[in-house]
Amino acid sequence: MIETPRLRLVPATIERCRAELEDRDRFARLLGADLPADWPPPLNDDDSIRWVVDHLTEHPDAALWTMWYFLLRRAGEPALAIGKGGFRGAPMPDGTCEVGYSVMESHQRRGYATEATSGLVDRAFADARVSRVIAHTLPALVPSIRVLEKCGFVFAGDGEEAGTIRFELKRPRAG
Repeated sequence: MIETPRLRLVPATIERCRAELEDRDRFARLLGADLPADWPPPLNDDDSIRWVVDHLTEHPDAALWTMWYFLLRRAGEPALAIGKGGFRGAPMPDGTCEVGYSVMESHQRRGYATEATSGLVDRAFADARVSRVIAHTLPALVPSIRVLEKCGFVFAGDGEEAGTIRFELKRPRAG
């Protein structure tokens, strides 16, 4: 689990992902959180969840390098699922890992994406293999670009997919 000032990030498991696909009530129980009526967050669909299930099935030791659920802690109430994000897999041999994120529209522009992404980046850099974290977005997604900039990422050129741009954050130097 990753804790930030307002959020708890819970790693995806095969069981959680399957419940997300098949049984909303069970999924909420497994998360220990309430789900908004319009769950899931933007750009997340059944295919993306199936990808995580397949990835975790093939790489059971890589659970911390896949998807994380963003839960908003609420005083006196169960947490509320407000987004998800994570990594595109374990660090590559060159020390690069890729991060992504999505927050429910009703919870955007409150700093949650920045907070969650910062927590994920800290988690990545806690692994000595990681020397650089990258992220891809679309040029028109200005709020997404602002999240990356607030987290210290800098523009690094064209992205891997047509029409995307890439940002990167290098490991801070010691001392």
